[in-house]
This record gives sequence, structure tokens and C-alpha cells, in this order.
Amino acid sequence: MKKIASFTVNHLDLLRGVYVSRKDYCGDHCITTFDIRMKEPNREPVINTAELHAMEHLGATFLRNDPILSDEIVYFGPMGCRTGFYLLMKGELSPADILPLLRKLFTFMAEFDAEIPGAAPRDCGNYLDMNLPMARFEASKFLTEVLENIQPENMIYPK
Repeated sequence: MKKIASFTVNHLDLLRGVYVSRKDYCGDHCITTFDIRMKEPNREPVINTAELHAMEHLGATFLRNDPILSDEIVYFGPMGCRTGFYLLMKGELSPADILPLLRKLFTFMAEFDAEIPGAAPRDCGNYLDMNLPMARFEASKFLTEVLENIQPENMIYPK
């Protein structure tokens, strides 16, 4: 079988950052998939499921409530390898285009101190598996160490 696009990325040299994973077209409309890589694959411990799940709830809620870009958000969710998230947005976009949004998103998650949206048995299939303090820690770490001073090598996949 042919490898899918995400399995062709050089994970040995991949840094934390924001990358365009792929661009798909539905007729004339482009959907850009972003790889929000919070951990260096195979070199750093992955994000535990409880904090990843909390960040998923916070991130999806924040993005779908953004007053300007909510209609452009298609999907926000974790990578199976637990090293980051995928964000799908309408439009032909680059990492630089979404950095202001991501800085707002990760600031929101780093500072969030209330009940996690959707963390109830009626709303979520695994509502007990959430860790807000660690979600805040992971969001703050990515914000300060990557997003606030992002470099070109953190936005272009390695060869």
C-alpha cells in the first residue's frame, strides 16, 4: 500500500512547531491540515491522555467560538502518537497565517481555570480522563518555548 502523507514526514529530525501537513480540495475549496507538533517525536515523552483530552476539549471549544475564525475551523483533535494536534481549516493557509490564532489558543489553555467544557457524562464518552493542571502546563510550555519565538525551521518539515 502507498504510505499516507503523515507517514512520509521525517520524524527523526522533526522539531516542535506548526507545519502544513496537507492541503485537500473539495471542488474549488481548500482545506489545510496543520500539524501542531508539541513534542519532538521519539525523543521526548508524549503527552498523557488525560491532559491531551483536556486540551482537546478546551481547544475545540475555543476555536469554534472564535468571533472571527469560527466558521473557518473544520476540526481540532489529537494525533494518535500523542505528540500534538491536527487543526483543519478552510482556506489555503500557511503556518504564519495562523500563528496569532494559535498564540491566543495556547494562552487560553494555559490560563484556563474553570470547569472543562463538555467534561460531563452526558457530553463525553470518557469525561473522567482529563487533567487540567497538566494541560495548562503543556499549553504554557509550548506557548513560551515554541509559539512566542517560532523560527522558520519550526514551520517547514525536515527533509
